[in-house]
Amino acid sequence: MKRKNPRNSGATKARILEAAREAFATLGYERATVRTIAEMADIHPSMIMRYYTSKETLFAASSQFSLQLPDFAKADRPNAGELIVHTFLDRWENRGAAGDLPALLRLSVTHPDGREKLITVYTQQVKPALDRLIPPKQRARVAILIATQLVGLAFLRYVLQLPAAVELTEEEIVKSIGNAIQSYIDAASGPR
Repeated sequence: MKRKNPRNSGATKARILEAAREAFATLGYERATVRTIAEMADIHPSMIMRYYTSKETLFAASSQFSLQLPDFAKADRPNAGELIVHTFLDRWENRGAAGDLPALLRLSVTHPDGREKLITVYTQQVKPALDRLIPPKQRARVAILIATQLVGLAFLRYVLQLPAAVELTEEEIVKSIGNAIQSYIDAASGPR
């Protein structure tokens, strides 16, 4: 006798991913549990472990990190560094489409799937956005220098939550880190 609602692995995985996206977006990584996600997907928690092996793997598989970066090349050139920092602060502090970036950064330190997801975000979104600002011969070097500033700030502010980093105002961060990033851009571009 055939079941009325046959469940196949593809449909089950799709329900798990949909529930996980909703849970991580609304509850955040820390508060979204495997049990909660299983309840939302109307399945037993063991099914999540069967398909994804851990909460970390599920997070990496389900999270869509769409930074929706502006075209930095269209920015007022002398203020491009500040625009980059302001944009990234917004993406780190407001989950929305950008996803839970602090959780991804924490996960990237401890889990290979998180590391790969963060590298993918950098190579497919961040680097191409920065490359439009930088002359071709300097792109790889300058983009990674900029990334060190942004990831270092994010790690200290959102992961370690170092009080001195957390207490910095957005204006202080945009001005100071923006100036450092601007110096990389200007050095790569040569004299104006």
